[in-house]
Amino acid sequence: MGKVPTIVVTLLVTLCAAAQNQTPENPNNMPGMDMSHPPSMPEMPGLGDGNASAMHAMEGHHMDMGPHMKMTRLRPLHPGDEQRAEEVVVAARAIAEKYRDYKVALADRYQIFLPNVPQKMYHFTNYQSAFYARKNFDASRPTSLLYEKHGDDYQLIGVMYTARKDSTEEELNARIPLSIAQWHAHVNLCLPHDSQRDDVIQPGHKFGLNGSITSKAECDAAGGRFFPQVFGWMVHVYPFAQKPGDIWSVERQHNHRD
Repeated sequence: MGKVPTIVVTLLVTLCAAAQNQTPENPNNMPGMDMSHPPSMPEMPGLGDGNASAMHAMEGHHMDMGPHMKMTRLRPLHPGDEQRAEEVVVAARAIAEKYRDYKVALADRYQIFLPNVPQKMYHFTNYQSAFYARKNFDASRPTSLLYEKHGDDYQLIGVMYTARKDSTEEELNARIPLSIAQWHAHVNLCLPHDSQRDDVIQPGHKFGLNGSITSKAECDAAGGRFFPQVFGWMVHVYPFAQKPGDIWSVERQHNHRD
C-alpha cells in the first residue's frame, strides 16, 4: 500500500483532535473541500499526436491504488476528447504562468493550506473557486495551485481541479474527458472515536487511510467511525510537463510527491 500524502495525514490529525474538542487547524480549510457538506466531515483537497493510447496501456497499474483510493476508469477515446483536454492544459498553463510568483497567488486570495507543516507539495487554495467548482467547471479557475517549497520560495508545479464527492462519472467526463484524465477520491476511512495521533498516522495501524480497516463492518467492530469517501473528487494537471502521461500523471496525484 502506498504512502499516504502529508496533506491527508494532517487531515486525520485534525479530525482526531476535533473529536477530542481540540482545534489545531480549521477543519473547513481543506483543499478541494465540498462545501455542500457539514464542516464536521469536510472534503478535500495537452495530448495530441495519438498519445492518449499510451495511457490505456497502463490502465491496470493506474487502478491498483489500494483500498483507500478510488480512481475513475479510463474510457475509450472519443472524437474531440484530445481537443477538450488540450484546452484544459492550455488554460492550466496560462494560470500557472500567471502564478509562478506565489506572492501573486496570495494577492489573488489563494491561501496556503497549513503553511507551517512541512510538505513536499503545498496547496494554495482559493475557496471561492472551490465553491464555484461544486456546480461549474472553468479551467481558468482551479481550486488549488500546487507548489514545491525551496528555501523561502515556492515553485509552482501544477494546478488542481475539484468536483463534488457525489459527482457522477458523466459529470466528471464533461469537465475533463475520462479517456485522458483520471480523477481520484480518498475512500474507506475509519477513524477511532478517541485516539492519539499515532493511531492514524503510524504505518501498519488499523485506522486511517493507511490502515487495514477498509469496510464499515470492520470499522464498527473496532468501535470506529466510518466515512465512505473523504473530500470531493480531485484531479491534478502538471502543465509544464512535456509528455501527456506526465501532464496527467496518476502516480504523481497518488503520491503527492511525498
